[in-house]
Amino acid sequence: MIKTDAIIIGAGPTGLFAVHQLGIIGLKCEVIDNLDRAGGQCIELYPDKPIYDIPGIPECTGEELTEGLLKQIKPFKTNFHLGQRVEEIKQENNSWIVKTNSGNFFAAPNIIIAGGVGSFEPRKLSLKEAEKFEGKQIFYSVTNKDSLRNKKISIFGGGDSALDWALELSKSNQITLIHRRNEFRGAAHTLAEIKKKEKEGKIIVKTPYNIKSILGKSILSEIEIENENSNVEKIKTDYILSFFGLIMKLGPIADWGLNIDKKTIPVNTESFQTNKEGIFAVGDICNYPGKLKLILSGFHEAALAARACFKRAKPNETYRFEFTTASKSIHDRLGLKK
Repeated sequence: MIKTDAIIIGAGPTGLFAVHQLGIIGLKCEVIDNLDRAGGQCIELYPDKPIYDIPGIPECTGEELTEGLLKQIKPFKTNFHLGQRVEEIKQENNSWIVKTNSGNFFAAPNIIIAGGVGSFEPRKLSLKEAEKFEGKQIFYSVTNKDSLRNKKISIFGGGDSALDWALELSKSNQITLIHRRNEFRGAAHTLAEIKKKEKEGKIIVKTPYNIKSILGKSILSEIEIENENSNVEKIKTDYILSFFGLIMKLGPIADWGLNIDKKTIPVNTESFQTNKEGIFAVGDICNYPGKLKLILSGFHEAALAARACFKRAKPNETYRFEFTTASKSIHDRLGLKK
């Protein structure tokens, strides 16, 4: 059981800024996200597209914004539990107990839901025989790349995730990159690196191919891929990494009794608390009169939710608002000299 002051569900921009706002007022938190990396929609849906409405930043990409937020919260040494989905929550006295699909348990007086429009779930392989190998030899995210060392790996997908992992894992593995189209959707510099690795024989690229079958009874041994001309190839494979994109689902959150309306959670705008005491919702997942689905709105919501968390995390202390420019305690937490 991991005990902390607040549990943040969602590692998108709003969730990351919530870490910062909790940190500067002296609260610890743990962050849980269904994806295998921080950034949420910014990093998964538009990492290279420009964003123009972040105050003080004329233009930045989703990836740049994520990197900046991660750098901003680095002094707080926050633990991230990626590739995990919150399955259950229950109340025990003044604490909320959270259980993830990985069997991890967390306890805190506060939960901040910053899950965007719900959790992102990977689009899984459609083959029925894939089910028995999922979590063993078939993965939709990478949480421990060292466990894949010196293996034959087939990677499916044409976007940034597939290309980035193909490059990274080609350092110590035999990689076959398979995509249903001839064109990839990744960044230009990444595609150039893929072609370079292909020429060097470190990555085998197969396009346009789809997966046809998975072979092996108890252990996956090889796969069959098929192109549009019905040509079939067999590939020896130890692991399959599939990056066919994401599906947005509300998921288990729908069963938490939060008065969900049209896939959003109504909140009190004084603290962004839901109808459950100690559970807050910020970002696109929350709803209130005049709501604007902007990142900057999520930042404002996270700031107020963090202050409300203080009251529950430290009921015997009085919260005193301090400007970051003048507060010695905030400077100390950030490791800065006043």
